[in-house]
Amino acid sequence: MITAYNEATTKVVYIFCESGNIRIPFFRNDKRLFSLFTERGGKWDTVRNEFLFERNTNIEQFSKYFPGICFVLVDAKSAIPVRIFNLLGRPWDFGPLDESTRVKTANDDLPQDNIAVFPEPPLSEKFPKHWQIKLEAELRSRKYSPRTQSLYLYFNRLLCHTLRKTPGEISPEDITQFLAAIEKNREYSASSINLAISAIKFFYKTVLKNDIIREQRRPRHDKKFPMVLSKTEINKILNMETNIKHRLLLMLAYSSGLRVSEVVALKREHIDLTRGVIHIRHGKGRKDRCTVFSKKAARLFMEYCTLFDIQTWLFPGQPVTSPLSVRSAQKIFDKAVLKAEIRKEISIHSLRHTFATHLLENGTDIRYIQVLLGHSSLRTTERYTHIAKGSVLNIQSPLDTIL
Repeated sequence: MITAYNEATTKVVYIFCESGNIRIPFFRNDKRLFSLFTERGGKWDTVRNEFLFERNTNIEQFSKYFPGICFVLVDAKSAIPVRIFNLLGRPWDFGPLDESTRVKTANDDLPQDNIAVFPEPPLSEKFPKHWQIKLEAELRSRKYSPRTQSLYLYFNRLLCHTLRKTPGEISPEDITQFLAAIEKNREYSASSINLAISAIKFFYKTVLKNDIIREQRRPRHDKKFPMVLSKTEINKILNMETNIKHRLLLMLAYSSGLRVSEVVALKREHIDLTRGVIHIRHGKGRKDRCTVFSKKAARLFMEYCTLFDIQTWLFPGQPVTSPLSVRSAQKIFDKAVLKAEIRKEISIHSLRHTFATHLLENGTDIRYIQVLLGHSSLRTTERYTHIAKGSVLNIQSPLDTIL
């Protein structure tokens, strides 16, 4: 197995962990990547055509130095033989997590990076088919999203698969051990562990009618501020994007404060040029709302629609009868950031955070910002006051009063 490239030129690098070191086969003529591996401490083996790194290298931290490159970690001796890092900038990823379908948590509307994305549920004879059918029926009857159904099924299968026990054989102590194991072995965040608890609790309470997890304490969430960009950085990102479709997508995400799932779901009919607003249909929580439509974005919108004869989906994907995927939108953003040479750990969701922060810095009432973002609680919007510039909040440094 060698370093591979797909048709979209996204690099996929395979990493093999052995007892003494870490091997990265490298058979492609990529001078830039070769140089980056060397800078990060890799030793080149000319005989085997591979880089060697120390065994204690933290792959998750290592992968952050290589935006746009997906790392597949292969370690046969590990409990998790295959892991994927840096796919769409996430530490553990098998696909995009659409904000409109992810499970709501106490830290709702945090950057997407704070929620892991999980693979297909592991097959396990300990979680029989009839339990899966019953769990899916309960989820569907409550109108849970397809993504939530998939995640709830995943964690209950993983629970039985890890413990090698059927649902009826599992005790509260077993669940505690399971949560500790996935935190240690899979490095799941507090949000991901909370998601696991919610999934297991739902199954035991609604299907088995035995809430054995009710005493399980949830981990505290990390209180991290959203990562935002400066106006100069936003300008650089937009100017570096020469593709009109991609530029309009990024411009709307920032200028209207849209979630990535909302951007790709836009239709031409959702844009009201006369009133200067964008109608968001079935946003997060299946709620409709309106948000601002920039005059600059409107000019590019008209040019774009005329050029490509847009009738339905504003950003059509493949096939054109379907909208662009969230994964594709994230890749568009990642490439633009790379071109702009911005070194912050950000995702396309950062454009939404930046929209809110810049409005606050311009003196917009926080209650209006809440409406534009579609936040149910003002407390969610209030966190932007902690990252907005002090001048807007009428806070002056005491040093400035002395000098």
